[in-house]
Amino acid sequence: QVQLVESGGGLVQAGGSLRLSCVASGIFFSVNTMAWYRQAPGKERELVASITGRGATSYADSVKGRFTISRDNAKKMVYLQMNSLKPEDTAVYYCNRESAFYPWGQGTQVSVSS
Repeated sequence: QVQLVESGGGLVQAGGSLRLSCVASGIFFSVNTMAWYRQAPGKERELVASITGRGATSYADSVKGRFTISRDNAKKMVYLQMNSLKPEDTAVYYCNRESAFYPWGQGTQVSVSS
C-alpha cells in the first residue's frame, strides 16, 4: 500500500526557515522523480521543486535560490529546506512523484507571518 507522510511544517516569521520531510512506503522509491507541491487557500496545487532518482533538481521560479530539495533513497525520504520564507509561501505542502501521482498524503501546513 502506497503511503506518503509529510512533516515539518509550522508557523514562522518572514525570513525564517523550515525543513520539510516526507517518508514514502509501498513504492520503488529510488526510480521515481519525487517532488514537493503546495496549495494555498483558494488556489490550485502547484509544483515547487522536483528531484530525479540521481539527484538532478528543478525549482519553480518563485522559490529558486531559497528552497533546496534533497532525497535519501535508502531511507525513502525527500526533504525541502526552505529559507528566507515569505508570507506568499503560506500553503499546505505535499510530496508526491512528478507525474502519475500516488494517493496524496495529508500534507503539512506552512504559515509565514509578515
